[in-house]
Amino acid sequence: MGERKFKCYRKVKRAYTRKSRFKVKGYIKAVPTNKLVKFNFGDNKRTFPHKVYLVSKERIQVRHNALESARTSVVRRLTKALGKDYHMQVRSYPHHVLRENKMITGAGADRMQTGMQRSFGRAMGLAAQLKVGTPIFCVYCNKEGIPSARKALLSANPKLPGRSAVEVDTK
Repeated sequence: MGERKFKCYRKVKRAYTRKSRFKVKGYIKAVPTNKLVKFNFGDNKRTFPHKVYLVSKERIQVRHNALESARTSVVRRLTKALGKDYHMQVRSYPHHVLRENKMITGAGADRMQTGMQRSFGRAMGLAAQLKVGTPIFCVYCNKEGIPSARKALLSANPKLPGRSAVEVDTK
């Protein structure tokens, strides 16, 4: 069974805390494993003079599998263009636990399901909650690497929900 459409989780909402008379029912017992495992890529020992950011342009939630997909795309393009002459960092971390109250369909489902009686939901994924202007990825590189870093970060745009833009910081 596949995952739900992301439009169900796109809007940023405060994490719902369940108030219950029973302590066991008041919290999420297990959190799904994060698909993002590594957050630094390339040469992270050197310092580079220029920074290129992929910045969120709207308040949105990004699921962990979307972040991982965008990250692989960016790292693949950067390695192809620059070799090891860059340092890429994933700047947003998926903390928010997404829950789903699965509904049963078919004959006799009404007798087997609890409906909204115990609708807290099971944890089914993680998401990073981004505000406007929050950096998603950051690439540190030399002056010659800025165009290829921009191109690599733009390749992540279609894999992420919402609008995002590339910003260059040349200090």
